[in-house]
Amino acid sequence: MKYVNLGGTGLRVSRVCLGMMSYGNDSERPWVLDEEATEPIVKAAVDGGVTFFDTADTYSGGASEVATGRLLPKYLKRDEYAVATKVCMPMGPGENDRGLSRKHILSGIDASLRRLAMDYVDLYQIHRWDYRTPIEETMAALHDVVRAGKARYIGASSMFAWQFAKAQHTASANGWARFVSMQNHYNLVYREEEREMIPQCIDQGVAVIPWSPLARGLLAGTRSRAGERRTVRSGSDPFGDSLYRQATDFDVVDRCAQVATERAVPPAQVALAWLLHRPGVTAPIVGATRLGHLEDALAAEELSLTADEMHRLEEPYVPHPVLGHL
Repeated sequence: MKYVNLGGTGLRVSRVCLGMMSYGNDSERPWVLDEEATEPIVKAAVDGGVTFFDTADTYSGGASEVATGRLLPKYLKRDEYAVATKVCMPMGPGENDRGLSRKHILSGIDASLRRLAMDYVDLYQIHRWDYRTPIEETMAALHDVVRAGKARYIGASSMFAWQFAKAQHTASANGWARFVSMQNHYNLVYREEEREMIPQCIDQGVAVIPWSPLARGLLAGTRSRAGERRTVRSGSDPFGDSLYRQATDFDVVDRCAQVATERAVPPAQVALAWLLHRPGVTAPIVGATRLGHLEDALAAEELSLTADEMHRLEEPYVPHPVLGHL
């Protein structure tokens, strides 16, 4: 496993980040694993050198944070791993149970730390842009979270590049903590982030930690062009259905499978290796509900693609509307 700095910070992270969304007891999602089933995957990730783990308050109503907080200390000391979590999505029925107001951010970090059973998180991220709250209020509250020692760094997730630039400018103008990472929607099937967001991140020294690096499993073959659903998740993931609807998406999937066949490796390894080769990418956030998923991610980190293979993988791409920001 290789390790890199998280953007312009001194924080070292593994080039593969294990996404913890798929873990947590009593989840309403049929594909989420309980802690007993999760533990072998987390152990294998640690054994493979993974030290970077991403969760969010909203995943399974907080159960993902609970599982993360219980499992990681079994295999690593606190200073040996980096934990990222998020705030913004609804955590209850009330008007103040969501968003990026000062009230919700300050209560949100405390609730996340209780579930994680930790004194601090390494990376506290805003899950989306909050159109109802002035960005000045959000950035001031996040700065206070850092000053209080409850988060070492702050990051953001999917938004427009102008919004990210506005947030960074607001922080700089006031001497507040700036975002050090962008967790955006980026994979072989969806590459619109290459237009503005990723160049901005490269220019500003911001880490890029993509979510859905396998397009919710599409690049691993979980759905067919004819509409067949081959896994529990692919048959019960309406959000994934909303993201990948273009017929041309399967042209990319087919090309990925061709390159993988030539290499005698699973398509997931090729798709992840492509992402790890792309400029600006620090660590894709990989979900795994089977040990094989994790093994593919670890192998992809060591798989080197040629310039010709990269070109062939990118060739079938067709532009998309903006997807995943809301």
